[in-house]
Amino acid sequence: MLRALVYLLVASAAAEHVREFTVRENARAGTLVGHLGDELPDAAPPYTIVPVPGSAVNDDLKIDPHTGEIRTRVPLDRENRDHYALVAIPASGDNIRVVVRVSDENDNAPTFPTAIMNVEFSENTPRDVKRKLNPAKDQDLGIFNTQRYNIVSGNTDNAFRLSSHRERDGVLYLDLQINGFLDRETTDHYKLVIEALDGGTPPLRGTMTVNITILDVNDNPPVFAESAYSAMIPENATVGTAVLKVFAIDSDAAENGLIEYSINRRQSDKENMFRIDPDTGEITVNKALDFETKELHELVVVARDKGAQPLETTAFVSIRVTDVNDNQPTIDVIFLSDDATPKISEAAQLDEFVARISVHDPDSKTEYSNVNVTLSGGDGHFDLRTHDNIIYLVVVALPLDRESQSSYTLNVVATDKGSPPLHASRIINLRVTDVNDNPPAFLESVYRTSVPEAATAGTPVIQVSASDVDEDENSDIRYSLLPTAQSDWFSIDERSGLVTTRSRVDCETNPMPSLTVVASDRGSPPLSSTATLLVTVLDVNDNEPIFDQSFYNVTVPENEAVGSCILKVSCSP
Repeated sequence: MLRALVYLLVASAAAEHVREFTVRENARAGTLVGHLGDELPDAAPPYTIVPVPGSAVNDDLKIDPHTGEIRTRVPLDRENRDHYALVAIPASGDNIRVVVRVSDENDNAPTFPTAIMNVEFSENTPRDVKRKLNPAKDQDLGIFNTQRYNIVSGNTDNAFRLSSHRERDGVLYLDLQINGFLDRETTDHYKLVIEALDGGTPPLRGTMTVNITILDVNDNPPVFAESAYSAMIPENATVGTAVLKVFAIDSDAAENGLIEYSINRRQSDKENMFRIDPDTGEITVNKALDFETKELHELVVVARDKGAQPLETTAFVSIRVTDVNDNQPTIDVIFLSDDATPKISEAAQLDEFVARISVHDPDSKTEYSNVNVTLSGGDGHFDLRTHDNIIYLVVVALPLDRESQSSYTLNVVATDKGSPPLHASRIINLRVTDVNDNPPAFLESVYRTSVPEAATAGTPVIQVSASDVDEDENSDIRYSLLPTAQSDWFSIDERSGLVTTRSRVDCETNPMPSLTVVASDRGSPPLSSTATLLVTVLDVNDNEPIFDQSFYNVTVPENEAVGSCILKVSCSP
């Protein structure tokens, strides 16, 4: 405690120097490390030595306070302690912070955590599959640490190889990888001797034995005689009719070579139209067939062996159902409006598409061109066009006006050329949708009314009305007043058009104020119109007379005749 206190007192007033020394580990006891005063002419001995707490300076080093010589007290071990720290205080009072670093030597061989390790691989494990092996660890640093791994012996036919990678913790991790094809029937066990080498000269090494057991698997799947089968059957075939037979073989023995057949219902024939005999592989009709519903059935047939871990293989079976003529043409209509409903805007341009029509005959999918399609109705406002007699388009042929006609009834007829011909028809009720192309219209262009000037606020004045031949929001009308000199005397209900007084009206200010009423629809963009409202303000006796002077002074002679005018006064109403 006294030495530390002396050090602190001196450090507060003296200069401080830093000295670093290096000594190799395992150097014999008494090896010279260095002198404290070297390169410091003002730091002459004697020295007061203050070890940094916990640095083991006194245990492993010998420091002469009279000469400043530093020597090893015992052989040093970097893996146990890689540096020592102390403070030396010379007679001059300067501080010398001293660090003695222990340099590494290659004195530790790589060491595996276990001498023997057991690993298993299945014989069908793919090439490059890895198994992690216990890595070797080396307490030395840098190049003296573990640098590589080798297979020393036991690697028959070069079946395995090693790979390694170093991670942030400095450990060189080890993987065992399959390098070729494993076959338990050829070799069922490997005994690899693996060595780990560091980077010393010569390198130090450690070894580990890896016992590898190759596990047997059922590695021969069944094989179909053909990868794809095909057959044809008429749609009127009865249940139980044989279609075809599939056949597969398996080169494994016993249970591993016995085969069971099935249809993969998740991938095919979910309707159970066919069945297969699990032992013979014969496929038969299971339900009544219909060419018009489905003319091609594609089955995924599975052959599975009976091993403990069964293997399976698949084959594709295409069964085409042949047609019996029994159907009229069909008509499919797709409306080309934004919500796919039968409608067309009254603003539609000529040749704009209304609907897409496709026709076909389920009895013969290759004879579209033999179906004739016609369009009737619509008063000539619509036409039918096609380029291939398969897809037809209903288009606008004449301008539309919803206010004149809001809907049309069209009739599409498709007739085949069979004998006798069959036909189908489709009625289309087409609605013409509105656009905001008509402004509101007032019932009168000029409205006249009157109101007494004594009317209180809220007194009804007149109700105006406008109509709009459009529909929905395009005909939803709102009323307002344009600002004028006396428009603030009145207000208007935006929905009903009722005009009421907002404040007191004054005949003397304006006996007939003129208002402009606006009717606007809620279309996008909105349209509007105006009407003039003339309001006559009826006068009431609401003002008393006012003299032009509040005081008159007159002098009258005493002999003024009776009836003489002595003063004339005036007042305003």
